[in-house]
Amino acid sequence: MRFYKFALLKAYFDKGYSLLSYPKYILVLMGFGDVLSSGGESRRVIIIGLIFGLVCFLLGLFWFKAHVIDAEVEVQNRVNPFVGEVRNSKIFKEKAPLKK
Repeated sequence: MRFYKFALLKAYFDKGYSLLSYPKYILVLMGFGDVLSSGGESRRVIIIGLIFGLVCFLLGLFWFKAHVIDAEVEVQNRVNPFVGEVRNSKIFKEKAPLKK
């Protein structure tokens, strides 16, 4: 798997970005207001954007490391009819042999 680490880092950022999707709009409005009031000076907006990106990454990293993502997947599995059928199938009803 050639790009596994890159994909994992992207997953951290994407999860954090999705969790902060609502505050993002407030930051965009504040950024527009800041640029308009400062006469086109956008240095602060760029710095805040970079900080926001870092916070997204760190929040996503926490989400994965604390295994909250596993709880999300389990919640999705509970309402997925296919997963319910698989869990109720004969394969999972049989007892696994004990390992010695």
